[in-house]
Amino acid sequence: MMDQVEVFKALSNKTRLQILNWLKTPAEHFPGQPNPDFENLGVCVGQIQVKSGLTQSTISEYLSILQRTNLVTAKRVGQWTYYKRNEEAFEKLSQIIHSEI
Repeated sequence: MMDQVEVFKALSNKTRLQILNWLKTPAEHFPGQPNPDFENLGVCVGQIQVKSGLTQSTISEYLSILQRTNLVTAKRVGQWTYYKRNEEAFEKLSQIIHSEI
């Protein structure tokens, strides 16, 4: 069950919205990612941090919020964590907006 209030809180931050936008078309926004496997892995947290210009701890907190609300998924590979959008969650959110709001 999607917690609508938590999802909208997560979406209420400009940088978190920007991250979601970047992850929507990662090849366009992260062309320099080494060994890009956007389809399976997503984008390395370090690349997101560099692009945002914010501290590692801030980006980690933002990604944690997006992950808790199921808007992104994380995959750990060795010492790196990769994030990608959970498109199923966005489809569900779209349905909620159309039917309940």
